[in-house]
Amino acid sequence: MSIRCTVESAFFIAWSCLERSGELVGQPDESANFLLDAIEAQIRAGERRQLMLANRAIDAYRAHAANNPSAHDCEARFG
Repeated sequence: MSIRCTVESAFFIAWSCLERSGELVGQPDESANFLLDAIEAQIRAGERRQLMLANRAIDAYRAHAANNPSAHDCEARFG
């Protein structure tokens, strides 16, 4: 499987999981970029397993969201 397909699959897994759980907050563009950055950093470090890429991106996103409660406030105010 190509790197591009691996990144796309990992992103789709992470996005779908966070979307289903209602954890996506803030602007969709920012959330997508955060997940892609997390996945790309792992790719650069040599990780190639889709589920590992997705799970670590989800964990990073959750940690980021927990440390940035203002994103939740914007979602509640404008959402």
